[in-house]
Amino acid sequence: MKAIVCKAWGLPDTLTLEELPDLQPAPGQVVLDVKAAGVNFPDVLIIQGKYQVKPALPFTPGSEVAGVVRAVADDVQGYKVGDRVIAFAGQGGFAQQLAVPVQALMPMPADMDFDTAAAITLTYGTSHHAVVDRAGLKAGETMLVLGAAGGVGLAAIDIGKALGARVIAAASSDAKLAVCKAHGADVLVNYSNDDWRDAVKAATDGKGPDVIYDPVGGVYAEPAFRSIAWRGRYLVVGFANGEIPRLPLNLALLKGASLMGVFWGEFVKREPKANLAAMTQLLGWLKEGKIQPHISARYPLADTAAALNDMAARLVTGKVVILPEA
Repeated sequence: MKAIVCKAWGLPDTLTLEELPDLQPAPGQVVLDVKAAGVNFPDVLIIQGKYQVKPALPFTPGSEVAGVVRAVADDVQGYKVGDRVIAFAGQGGFAQQLAVPVQALMPMPADMDFDTAAAITLTYGTSHHAVVDRAGLKAGETMLVLGAAGGVGLAAIDIGKALGARVIAAASSDAKLAVCKAHGADVLVNYSNDDWRDAVKAATDGKGPDVIYDPVGGVYAEPAFRSIAWRGRYLVVGFANGEIPRLPLNLALLKGASLMGVFWGEFVKREPKANLAAMTQLLGWLKEGKIQPHISARYPLADTAAALNDMAARLVTGKVVILPEA
């Protein structure tokens, strides 16, 4: 089988495409034929050794896949060869085959395609944990989403609208904001403009947003936090800008506001039942048409580096997926 291999920490162009032996399931494992693998911003950081999780070298990146069960260990129950499944594995996804513990699997709905199944786990799981579980966003409240055209940003817009909230989408270009509008954003703010805080203030009648969803960090964090409403909740989701911000904590005091960390991977490990309930709600919303992953590009396995370079350059809207058999 073919797989992308990271042999040393570096940028995407240092990755290699290699022929490796077919996988066999260890006890408690299932081996999948990977049909689609989602690409996420953490993948760019992981191959550089800059993420919270640092795998041992060499390894194959890629954390979320959709595929068909190829082989099942003798002690595994509930899955059989030929089953269509979604898996969140942490690593190994950018390959034609993937071995995962059975706990990392969930059945694919019969009417779901592989591309969508590979694009929903991490981004929508992260945003559901952030918006629903951590922030408790309610119908009628207002949420500001930074980096709104990215994978987790569009997921946050979808989830906010599914909950009945008003959503302000902030992004760096009008083209990206057009994608946000197509996903239901109520107000569009281009934060390349100097007056973007004034636009947020005007959109909330001076009150400020009840929830701020921030996967960007950097220079946008402090002005966003200064705009938050009384008793607002600020979600620290990530740092796509590349800089971890330093926030004056007196701002939290003055606004009676809360800073809330969002680490979905750890949530999955520590609270699997809660995560399963969240995924069940997401799949229900998907079936009802309330959410819809936006897949902007598809790449063959050999072009994985190009997909990651586009992600690093912030050229991606929504999700991109790798198709190992293309």
